[in-house]
Amino acid sequence: MDANVKNDEFAKLSLMDRVAYGLGDFAQNLVFGTVGGFLLFYLSTVNGISAATGATIFLIVRLVNVVWDPWVGATVDRRDPKGGKYLPYIRNFGIPLVILAAMLFLPFGQWFPAIKLPFAFLSYLATAMIYSFVNIPYGALNASLTRDNEEIAKLTTVRMTLANVANLMVYTLFPLFVQLATSVGRESKDIGMFGIHLNLGNYASPQSAGAWFKVYAVYMVIGFIALMITYSKTKERVLPEKNQEQVKYSDLFAEFKRNKPLQILGLFFLVGFTFMFFGNTVWPFFLQYNIGHSEWNGSISLIGSIPGIFLVALWPLIRSKVGKKGFFYLFLAMFSAGSLVLWIWTKTPDTIALGYVGRFLQQWGLTSATGFMWSLVPEVVSYGEYTSKKRVAGIINAIMGLFFKLGLALGGIIPGYINAATGFDGAKKVQSATALMGVQWSMVWLPIIMAIVAGIIIAKYPLTDDKVAEMNHEIENRRNNK
Repeated sequence: MDANVKNDEFAKLSLMDRVAYGLGDFAQNLVFGTVGGFLLFYLSTVNGISAATGATIFLIVRLVNVVWDPWVGATVDRRDPKGGKYLPYIRNFGIPLVILAAMLFLPFGQWFPAIKLPFAFLSYLATAMIYSFVNIPYGALNASLTRDNEEIAKLTTVRMTLANVANLMVYTLFPLFVQLATSVGRESKDIGMFGIHLNLGNYASPQSAGAWFKVYAVYMVIGFIALMITYSKTKERVLPEKNQEQVKYSDLFAEFKRNKPLQILGLFFLVGFTFMFFGNTVWPFFLQYNIGHSEWNGSISLIGSIPGIFLVALWPLIRSKVGKKGFFYLFLAMFSAGSLVLWIWTKTPDTIALGYVGRFLQQWGLTSATGFMWSLVPEVVSYGEYTSKKRVAGIINAIMGLFFKLGLALGGIIPGYINAATGFDGAKKVQSATALMGVQWSMVWLPIIMAIVAGIIIAKYPLTDDKVAEMNHEIENRRNNK
């Protein structure tokens, strides 16, 4: 662990430190934000795979992750590759990640229809497994930058801003670019922004498959460049002691059993990311079929992206006023309010203002609640080190990553099965009333229920700011006295 490793454990992070690390979130959101938001839509409309089959692909891959991710986490904690504890994984696995991710939207089903299903499954499985070797070390890297709680809060603000810039590119621009790139069913449409009309194609048509691949391939090139900036400009500082006992796979179970903050935060991650990806997965269905204005996606999503980019800077101030738990209560309530406005919108779908207001409130609540919780992960790592005298950042981030991916999977699987159960047919331009109600439940009512559950869970989180500061200084004293 040489050039990239510095050992000022309470370091003040420069803007470059924060931006370089945050570009890793930007890159990974380009990869899996697009997967979470559009892969099920692509599979069940463009690729012609049934909603139930697409959901089953998501389920099987996540079951593999249940075994795979803990092994990756233990491997990362156990090994010390040349060039850093965590950074080399970002370099070594970044190239295969973006190549495999691009293949998810390769129009293989158009070329070889007989094997489109195994191709869809194997390409998603391979992408998910390689992603673990980027995402888990990257998550562990977060806790290695500094122990300073205020600096971690600033870091979280910057990284979530960059993550939400990627979300803007994914949820606002990606479908717009695909509609611009496809030649199928092109017509001039009002996109709901300042009277602008664009010549847009039908991105739900099987003939649009090539456009999906071309746009996503460009995104993956951008994502790779961002990952390489993270690798070259980020510095590791807080690392396991050299004489620490060797990390074993079984440490995962021991750590999860004794680390109560980890249990609570993990469950919060699971529920939070489940309702997050419910909305991301169902949003294109909701606009296309319940509202009937897919051409408005760009403008409404643009308004929805404002809080995640321009209002993140308010997080530290809001947190100081309402407290750590109050922050989550506030924004979970805001998410629920926005979801209710979207339900009202279905009654008058031509009233675009309701879409603007609902999506703005929903996304402000969502990006704040699910973004700020990442700042609690270093606290959980420190708690584990404080109680066990063993720093297992890789294992803890594997656990958190597993909850995140399970939430991502459930957010795609459950809506897929709901679509199948309510008779959704991707070949039809107009869906039945039952199918529309299924989409509505996935977009509005189930996420609200899960947001309430998430608030109950976070109320049980035991680590106060004073306790975190006490733990970190005790750990530093232990090291200095050896």
